Amino acid sequence: MWRDIRQSMRHLNRYQEILKVFVKYGFLDVVDKIKIGLIPDMAKKMLPKTEKKGLAHLEKSVRLRMAFEELGTTFIKLGQMLSLRPDLIPPEIAHEFSKLQDDVAAEPFEKIEPYLVKEYQKSISEVFADFDKTPLAAASMAQVYKAKIKSGEIVAVKILRSNLKQKITTDIDILSNLAQLLVKYIPESKLYDPLGIVKEFDKTIRKEQNLMLEGRNIDAFRRYAKDDSTLKIPIVYWDFSTEKILVTEFIDGIKISEINIMDEKGIDRKEVAKNGANTLLKQIFEYGFFHADPHPGNLFVLPGNIIAPIDFGMMGRIDEEMKKDLLDILRGLVDKDAYRITRVLLRIGLLEDHVNSRALERDILDFIDRYYGIPLNQLDAAIPLNEFMELIREYQIKLPADLVMMGKALVMTEATGVKLYPEFNLLNLLLPYTRRAFLDSINPLNHYKKIFNILEQSSALLKGLPEDLQYLLLKLKKDKIKINLEHQGLDNFAKEMDRSSNRISFSLVIAALIIGSSFIIQIDKGAMLLGYPALGVIGYVLASVLGVWLLIGIVKSGKL
Repeated sequence: MWRDIRQSMRHLNRYQEILKVFVKYGFLDVVDKIKIGLIPDMAKKMLPKTEKKGLAHLEKSVRLRMAFEELGTTFIKLGQMLSLRPDLIPPEIAHEFSKLQDDVAAEPFEKIEPYLVKEYQKSISEVFADFDKTPLAAASMAQVYKAKIKSGEIVAVKILRSNLKQKITTDIDILSNLAQLLVKYIPESKLYDPLGIVKEFDKTIRKEQNLMLEGRNIDAFRRYAKDDSTLKIPIVYWDFSTEKILVTEFIDGIKISEINIMDEKGIDRKEVAKNGANTLLKQIFEYGFFHADPHPGNLFVLPGNIIAPIDFGMMGRIDEEMKKDLLDILRGLVDKDAYRITRVLLRIGLLEDHVNSRALERDILDFIDRYYGIPLNQLDAAIPLNEFMELIREYQIKLPADLVMMGKALVMTEATGVKLYPEFNLLNLLLPYTRRAFLDSINPLNHYKKIFNILEQSSALLKGLPEDLQYLLLKLKKDKIKINLEHQGLDNFAKEMDRSSNRISFSLVIAALIIGSSFIIQIDKGAMLLGYPALGVIGYVLASVLGVWLLIGIVKSGKL
């Protein structure tokens, strides 16, 4: 019981904190609409303070980003996830969320040390030969330290922050409740599917709280890229890793955003831009497993123009079916075939019932016409990709998350490439990969697995067919086949029929009373009332009362 009370108090305090921050940044109208029990006077007192701080003139997207930053880990991570999903939120908010800073004050080592000892069941000196107590980086979910293991290798030690799970669980509960209130009281918010966003975010952030999953991502990436000399993937030291601690090979490189240092070290920026793009395109078209968040903070450059990504918490997958759909879309763009693109989108997307496929097809054709014929070296890939995502969002088509993250990763790679080398063009590098992928898709030799699976399944089906047919015929012969029919959507109809039949029965009773009373009135015998047989008069009165009751019921139902 006390645990439940403490949890309720924790939720209540956090609710108040969240609502205060949203009011502070000018979202009182939203708070009012969703009818949360926030004290109005408190909210009104806070509004002038926001104006004094100069927030009133800022765009809504900027104020929303600032609110998320102030609310901490969960909201920062939610904003970062949404920045990769321009199909779910307006582009200006997605762009603003991409600026969310994950750098926060580091937890003192005095708090970290007991955490390490608890995980390893040993002192730090027993596990590591050397451990630098100053963190290399401190983010909202984890801190990274440099250390040396007993065998001499320099490693990076990533440690989740203390009490992280409890804080995130509380915030997720509150976000789920707020999403329900948004849908209930602000119907237009359904366009963005708040409940779906919170569910997807919950799954994503749960994965990020288990560093073993990130370690497995790194190992999978190493297997895929083992023959790529332009890509360096760190080694995972599993003997030192747990769910809360991940120990990997230390990457001693230059951040890809540190252009001046690259120039001083003689790094070829043009080659780096090309290698960075090629590694991502290989991940998408060859490995089917890609780094979904290749922003400059997650990319390092090593001597020899080698790309070294870090932070493998957010990965995407492109399976063969998705690759085929992607190629169909690209082929539709090349052939100006809006119908083909529309069919693919309708097949792979989750659609609202009211989507007008003809209007979508026309808008896709307009989109193609705007860019068709422009030389690739004059085309910035980010512009048409962002415009296409805006079109998808306008028609409320919810594409697979991996496909959208792939598009966002390409946009980020294009932006990084242009900063390194202004003449960089991603589309020129993309064409050979799409061409090879298309040729592979029509090569019969590459379909042998699929054909073999079909034959294997067909063989199993044919093998069991005689026995199944024999069983069916035996049941038919013995008249023992039962067919269960389940009606759907007939509940209201059944209720209406039941109500109607009751009214008809009621009407028949009233009619019988009137007819019977009329016969009795004609008989001049028995007790008299008002000069008429009493039984007949009572029958008329009862019929009148029941008739009025029936009429009132019909009028109330609105179906007179």
